[in-house]
Amino acid sequence: MSGAGSTAAVRVSRRSALVLSVASLAGLMMLCWPLLLQSPGEARVDPPFLFLALLPVVVVVVLAELTEGGLDARVLAVLGVLSAVQAVLRAVSAGTAGVELVFFLLVLAGRVFGPGFGFVLGCTSLFTSALMTAGVGPWLPFQMMCAAWLGMGAGLLPRRVRGRWEIAMLAAYGVLAAYLFGALMNLSSWPFLLGVQVPGHEGSLAFVPGAPVLDNLATFARYTLLTSTGSFDTGRAVTNAVAIVLLGPAVLTTLRRAARRATVVGEVRRVDGAEAEPPVRA
Repeated sequence: MSGAGSTAAVRVSRRSALVLSVASLAGLMMLCWPLLLQSPGEARVDPPFLFLALLPVVVVVVLAELTEGGLDARVLAVLGVLSAVQAVLRAVSAGTAGVELVFFLLVLAGRVFGPGFGFVLGCTSLFTSALMTAGVGPWLPFQMMCAAWLGMGAGLLPRRVRGRWEIAMLAAYGVLAAYLFGALMNLSSWPFLLGVQVPGHEGSLAFVPGAPVLDNLATFARYTLLTSTGSFDTGRAVTNAVAIVLLGPAVLTTLRRAARRATVVGEVRRVDGAEAEPPVRA
């Protein structure tokens, strides 16, 4: 699995890709629906309790579809180990000043094991770490979905890039992923905040129900820029980039060695009625 044509640990069939696309669209709509809401300007927008109940169902459906063919025991073991490591990394880097080590390993694992594995790892690692750090709440399904998207995106990066260019590409993706995760998580809560005021900025940065989409998006961009982009998101981006540059080559080598042992490619054949040949490892 170390070459350009490496085999994904979690195979994504056409049907799985369709389910994944529909689920991703549903998750995106659950984040963006307040922007499309038509209501009087004085009306209050309440949190989408129905969506909060449906989003975990969507995640479970996608996970069931991706693992329908059954995970190889070795792939499942790798998934369990990485999820546990992610939980520990999140616990020791509690997000102070944006320092979070959980995302750099998600990017590297998605790169090595493919988009399907990256999606599953994003879900399981955030769920496991939330249980470990008492971080379970209405935000967790959105964190799981956003992390799953980031892991899947890492698996979709060009496969032929190798060496220093690969590390540079992954570091750039880690920076982009940090800002994207922060913006999406802000979007999951911003429409329900009342009277948002930021020191140094005149006027409210609160969501206005029924306002034009572009106006609300402009307000949200200012809110995100002032509250997280220049602080927590930048800290997360720097952490991702530094960790990938310093640890990326060694971690990629280790993960690819594990991938060669975990992924089995080929089919069992019988030769002249003799015993089956052992499968060929990738």
